[in-house]
Amino acid sequence: MLFKFKSQATSDLIMLEADARRLLKIILGDDPVKGIVQSNDLSRAIAALESAVAQDESDRKQGAEKAQTLISGEDDESVPLNTVSLAQRAAPMLKLLKRCLLEKSDVVWGV
Repeated sequence: MLFKFKSQATSDLIMLEADARRLLKIILGDDPVKGIVQSNDLSRAIAALESAVAQDESDRKQGAEKAQTLISGEDDESVPLNTVSLAQRAAPMLKLLKRCLLEKSDVVWGV
């Protein structure tokens, strides 16, 4: 399933369901199939997403340092380093949210 994010300020942003739900959970605390982020809530949404990205980057850095100190063959429970980072997944959404904030435009989405 695909999620389509729309705004009068930008072109549509289409994301795979898993990625969209992950970002919506960060921004809103839940992941509704349809919804809206009003322009007066965009600052909070941007801050929440940027904070999650910073935390993910910190976790990935610690995971890389930990991986360097592990003896080969041991299991590591951290996130694999070759996965796509939250920063990469969130970049288009952050761009959309920041543009909407500048133009005071709501963001809506649906499936």
